[in-house]
Amino acid sequence: MPVFKLCLKIIKKNLVSISLYIGIFLLIAALISLSGTAEQASGFSASKAKIAFMAEESTPLVEGFRQVLEEQATLVELPDDKEKLQDALFFRDVTYVVRIPSGFTKDFLENRGTRLEKTTVPGTTDNAYVDLRVQQYWKLANLHLAGNLGITQEALAEQLKQDMAANTTVNMAQFQNKKDFSQSFAANYFNYTAYSLTSVLILGISAIMMVFHNKDLRRRNFCSPIPAGSFTMQLFLANLVYTIAAWAVIAAACFALSPQEILTGNMPYLLVNSIVFTFCMSCLSFLIGNLVTSRNALSAIANVVGLGPSFISGVFVPQQFLGDTVLRIASFTPTYWFVQGNTRISTLTSFNWTSLSPVFYDMLIQIGFAAAFLSAALMLGKRKQLQA
Repeated sequence: MPVFKLCLKIIKKNLVSISLYIGIFLLIAALISLSGTAEQASGFSASKAKIAFMAEESTPLVEGFRQVLEEQATLVELPDDKEKLQDALFFRDVTYVVRIPSGFTKDFLENRGTRLEKTTVPGTTDNAYVDLRVQQYWKLANLHLAGNLGITQEALAEQLKQDMAANTTVNMAQFQNKKDFSQSFAANYFNYTAYSLTSVLILGISAIMMVFHNKDLRRRNFCSPIPAGSFTMQLFLANLVYTIAAWAVIAAACFALSPQEILTGNMPYLLVNSIVFTFCMSCLSFLIGNLVTSRNALSAIANVVGLGPSFISGVFVPQQFLGDTVLRIASFTPTYWFVQGNTRISTLTSFNWTSLSPVFYDMLIQIGFAAAFLSAALMLGKRKQLQA
């Protein structure tokens, strides 16, 4: 099989540049796996806000209110000066200032509708917990007053303290079979393979085709005793072996870096989608090999064809963050449909026809691109044969 052996020699000659692309990709993938994906929160705890508590009167009810706030917030001692309080809010020394005006307790007990005075930093989430605490305290006080008209302030404050101290234990259930696969290492890894596979296949297959489409070499091949059918079959076999080897190395690296994801239900579909994309890029590389005549231009073309669609199709930036115009342009590339297929696969929790049909549609479009690339490459190859 002289043609097959010659193809292997050509690949071996370009092995340094091919290995460079694979090595850089695997290094980035290893760094991603070492950093790990963010763990989901397994619990909840309210953060403590910094509060300035200003009371213009001292009553048992007000003192009880201060003690309740102190359990859920950090009370910061500040002078009762408007300018200094504003400075404290500006520099985030405090985020919440509550003021008890003089006569507030008497008005509250007589149900005159007096309100607390508060000043907050807008948009601070910690203040939401403080507001809930404040509203809960005074609403409970109203309920106790309505149910017990003769209750004293001391008894009311003590009862409110007990009520506010009540806590409810919450257990957060975890369902391992419903793990969010979309945030997994494999989901991101297979998106990044779009760039590496495209570059590696172009550098290998296109280099082979460039050699065999040299005019002088074609004429010598026509005079050789090797039948045209055998020549084509050996060339096809060499490209197929190289394509499978490139895919296998990159896919195996995913299993080595994240072995726990091998048995997940999403993984087989990610592998099938990557195989379809690899076949598509192999056809594109075959076409480029029929078009390009300069070896110096091959590396530049590999970078442009690999990086260009990757940037606009969602490989490096998720598709939901890209504009409609960019995505519309990207839809004319197979990389867009490959990434979209990976995104859909990674969000699957059930694997019935209804869930998988959009994924198969993305794969079918990639096969359509592959057929178009292969048809164009065969037409160019036939034309070059006639010109020889």
